[in-house]
Amino acid sequence: MRSWPDWYDPIGRLPSRVGGHDLSAFLPPPGHTPRHSAVLMLFGHDDVGPDVLLTERSATLRSHAGQVAFPGGRLDDGDDGPRGAALREAAEETGLDPAGVEVTGVLPDLYLPPSDYAVTPVLAWWREPSAVSVVDPAEVARVVRAPVRELLDPANRFRVTHPSGYVGLGFRVRGLFVWGFTAGLLGRVLTLAGWERPWDHDQLESVPWHGVGR
Repeated sequence: MRSWPDWYDPIGRLPSRVGGHDLSAFLPPPGHTPRHSAVLMLFGHDDVGPDVLLTERSATLRSHAGQVAFPGGRLDDGDDGPRGAALREAAEETGLDPAGVEVTGVLPDLYLPPSDYAVTPVLAWWREPSAVSVVDPAEVARVVRAPVRELLDPANRFRVTHPSGYVGLGFRVRGLFVWGFTAGLLGRVLTLAGWERPWDHDQLESVPWHGVGR
């Protein structure tokens, strides 16, 4: 029996009804063994309504500097699969207390060709929210509970262009510029949950300077 609230139901039911191609055009190639990581898509609720936990990577990192991401990282030998890795990484990055998190399922593995990573999105309901903040400034610059209603606001949605020729989905929320893998996955999940509102697909914005590097 499910224990999450009614508003979360469209998210909680996604693992049983979506496939990898519903989320991304890039899936792990058959017969190939990429490196494996997991991200935590943690949905909570506060006085402004549903939200999702996001982090902004430090601008001094050598890769993906300044980019917005879900908490997560590479699976370690001691992890209990993707669920354990996602919770461990979230605790290390944000100070999250995993005891208050209810993992409701995992989505199909997605593939990041440039880094040769298979990424497992782990969906979770924040049953008992705990305080979150930056744990290590060398790794994470900001931790934000991003309101879903702001992510769905057509004024905060656009397409992103990158010098490489990449064009993809983008969001602006609480001072964060969300693009790339994180925006693509977030956008698909919100759409599949039936929450998307019409927005201007012709609105283009360039990736900020800190997102253009390696």
